[in-house]
Amino acid sequence: MKNADIIIIGAGAAGLMAARLLTQAGKKVLVLEARNRAGGRIHTVSDDAVGHIELGAEFIHGDLPVTLELLDKAGIKYNHAGGEMWHFRDGKFSVGDEEMDGWDKLMDCLNQLKEDLSISSFLQDYFPHEKYQPLKKSVLRFVAGYDSANPDKASAFALREEWQNEDNGAQHRLEGGYGLMIDYLVKEIENHGGAIQFESAVKSVDHSTGTVTAINGSVYEADKVLIALPLGILQLPAGNPGAIEIKPSIKEHQFALQQIGFGAIVKVLLKFDEVFWEQIGGHDLSNMGFILSEERIPTWWTQVPKHQPILTGWLGGPVAKEYEHAPDEELFEYAIKALSNIFGISYEEIESKLVAHYVVNWTVDEYTRGSYAYDTTTSVKAREVLNNSIDNKLFFAGEYLYSGPSMGTVEAALTSGKKAAESILRV
Repeated sequence: MKNADIIIIGAGAAGLMAARLLTQAGKKVLVLEARNRAGGRIHTVSDDAVGHIELGAEFIHGDLPVTLELLDKAGIKYNHAGGEMWHFRDGKFSVGDEEMDGWDKLMDCLNQLKEDLSISSFLQDYFPHEKYQPLKKSVLRFVAGYDSANPDKASAFALREEWQNEDNGAQHRLEGGYGLMIDYLVKEIENHGGAIQFESAVKSVDHSTGTVTAINGSVYEADKVLIALPLGILQLPAGNPGAIEIKPSIKEHQFALQQIGFGAIVKVLLKFDEVFWEQIGGHDLSNMGFILSEERIPTWWTQVPKHQPILTGWLGGPVAKEYEHAPDEELFEYAIKALSNIFGISYEEIESKLVAHYVVNWTVDEYTRGSYAYDTTTSVKAREVLNNSIDNKLFFAGEYLYSGPSMGTVEAALTSGKKAAESILRV
């Protein structure tokens, strides 16, 4: 007996956005989610003192149309998340964007590039001289950190589009956290007759008959199935305990899934009993939004313009992948050592100020297996395949299917979910 018109596998932003639109269109929708909560890589936890802490997605990176329209409809407020950019290098603080000698030439060369190649190859081919080593180091570090990407695979074309469309002045945080957006989507789905079933990890999907079945011990049947899982799960080799088996095999789509990059990330959140870093070594850091360093956990940010006692550490890209199986305690120690070195305060003193801490290694999270997608030189063709359904029965959605300057963001996930729902409604 058919359980729904459409089964959606995954209750992250993409799956929930699709479910909202499909239920609004009168479709009977069942969402199957492996976790005991909705949101996926959005995970807001409540805190009595500061209100909320974001273990996953935190920022709105720009004036992004789909995200902001959804928040406006939900009545969720968002605030500017600006602040100064600081650097700590060789024992010294500096403020402002780093002057990168050769950046204008780099963008000129990127704009003239006719055939795509990895950003590492691009830098090697166009900037081989020793004088450009600082530029290359900065670019590669940014690609690994911000995009959580492997520079040996990341597309120069995609990075060119991202850098041409940057608007560092239009950064926002949700007042109350991204969890409010997830709660809104869940309520919208349920109010329109949809259902979300948690702790329901789907192991296989069978599309061999007129309907599609999703199996997780129980068997669920629908006219169509939308797979809205993280790319890291879909890239798992067959036989891996977390992999999803699709029968009959969809070899072209499975090959395409491997052609898009999926990064690695470690996020460390530290809550202290006071904001101790605003006056350090004669420097006024009270408006510091970010500080970049050479430490093992190199990137840190505050809650500016709010003066809350929270520091967030960030390690991305291939280096984060190296710590895939590092114990949380080891990563926590790296974080404290990093702050000790940056602020010139003993490890013991910083630890004594600590009230709570969270280490989130998304790379080993069993339902994610990484951070977010980035474009490789083969991603464009891969998305052309993945955006096509299999016999109008099996569809895909996820931030990895987004094409544009906001790759790897909540905007990308919401946009993909919206497009997937529209595709399903057309057939």
